[in-house]
Amino acid sequence: MQPNFLLFITDQQRADHLGSYGNPMLRTPELDALAGQGWSADRFYVASPICMPNRATLMTGRMPSVHGVRHNGIPLSQRATTFVERLRGAGYATALVGKAHLQNMTGKGPVWPPSGGDGAQGEAWAAEPGDYDQEWGPLWRTDTRHDLGTPFYGFERVALAVDHGDQVWGHYERWLARVHPEARRLWGPEHAMPAPGFVLTEHRQAWRTRVPEECSTSAYIGDQTIALLCEHAAGGKPFFIQCSFPDPHHPFTPHGKYWDMYRPEDVTLPESFHASAAPGRQPPPHVAWLYRQRDERKAVKHTPAIFACTEREAREAIALNYGSISHIDFTIGRVMQALRQTGLDDNTVVIFTSDHGDYFGDHQLLLKGPVHYQSLIRTPFIWRDPQAAPAAPRSQALCSTADIAATVLARAGLPAYNGMQGASLLPLMSGAAGSVREAVLIEEEGQRTMFGFAGRTRMRTLQTPRHRLSVYADADWGELYDLQEDPHELRNLWGDPAAAALRGELLMALSRCMIRHAETSPHPSAIA
Repeated sequence: MQPNFLLFITDQQRADHLGSYGNPMLRTPELDALAGQGWSADRFYVASPICMPNRATLMTGRMPSVHGVRHNGIPLSQRATTFVERLRGAGYATALVGKAHLQNMTGKGPVWPPSGGDGAQGEAWAAEPGDYDQEWGPLWRTDTRHDLGTPFYGFERVALAVDHGDQVWGHYERWLARVHPEARRLWGPEHAMPAPGFVLTEHRQAWRTRVPEECSTSAYIGDQTIALLCEHAAGGKPFFIQCSFPDPHHPFTPHGKYWDMYRPEDVTLPESFHASAAPGRQPPPHVAWLYRQRDERKAVKHTPAIFACTEREAREAIALNYGSISHIDFTIGRVMQALRQTGLDDNTVVIFTSDHGDYFGDHQLLLKGPVHYQSLIRTPFIWRDPQAAPAAPRSQALCSTADIAATVLARAGLPAYNGMQGASLLPLMSGAAGSVREAVLIEEEGQRTMFGFAGRTRMRTLQTPRHRLSVYADADWGELYDLQEDPHELRNLWGDPAAAALRGELLMALSRCMIRHAETSPHPSAIA
């Protein structure tokens, strides 16, 4: 019998923001129970710490430089093969509930820089035919007839949630306006309840929403997923359901009791918060630049971009993030209960992950950006298969978002397709010796100009079992950390003469890794 699949994915959740990953304060009993029944990858890394590129990698099993979604705002080609489409072609019923972010959703158009001194504009490729405005925020806000065309990248059914906080459009907003019009009128910072003492509200990075818990995006996504499970209980096709939460992404608007479930005063800051600014400590140049922006009161704190934060800002963000995660955990518990009650639990593989992390005070930074500390590039990954108990509950092997597609297809008994760059993790789960890779490649193509660079930030990172090497296109320096001796990444060895040979070895390894991740699809048709 082919297994069913239920994939839970959160937005912007670092690995250690989960009880089963060692967090002593955060209450996530449902996900901890899931981890206790399955297999967890302790060293699971993103292909890119940006939403759209990494989500496109999850769908295709291919790196951003290959599938083309190099940064937010570039839609995944509708010519791209996705593992969900492969499942659908093999007879699976497929559905997405929640956030997709495979196309642009912000409502901001492209910025076309001049391609020559004469001011000419253009692109190397002609525009690709297809409908790439399906997640476009302004259409969902202004056109009541606007909707998705299905199958949407392989998903036959979609209940869409567009954006973050308590102001989320798509099918969620239409449901809220129809079923709970009074709650719909109360969303947004202009209707928020007072939150005395919270400084993040001044930057509109947080507000205490008046939208009740039962009307939240998390509750809606849980309810829609449960409804799908009830439909499938009657039998028929095997299914793949992606249950995709827009939270705990900023702006932080945990609903109801989850707003003050955790107090900023009680949370523990990352060890690097104070250690990174200890006397004699020399932060790398880009982090030093962020510190100067903050100390000179030039930091921009109202956008989605990385900034150097104060201790109070970090504490508030962590506490509110914890609240959102606990709300998601509760919702996952409701879905899991429905899975059991419908009799589907015994043949459903349940997966949990996130699309990337967040600094949350790590090195005095907040949100996300092109500084590849572990808090940003490492996420949780849990796989629970009731038909195949793992040989061990956890693994230290290097894994990647690119591996999810290959692993699901392998478990469904379907072949991988040419051009896939991930590897099935099933051998690791079964206790096979070795690992699926020697290192993880992480790509980042930024949209913003920062750090004093001449142009937008472009970088590559090589993560090995022991070291993290990061190289920037427009800098004559880089980053090199020995995570065995320096787990909090406080000592950059890039310029250390004693590490010169190691740096050379890792640079060569990065070069080879990038070559191995170059395009291989389509197969050549003949030898010229």
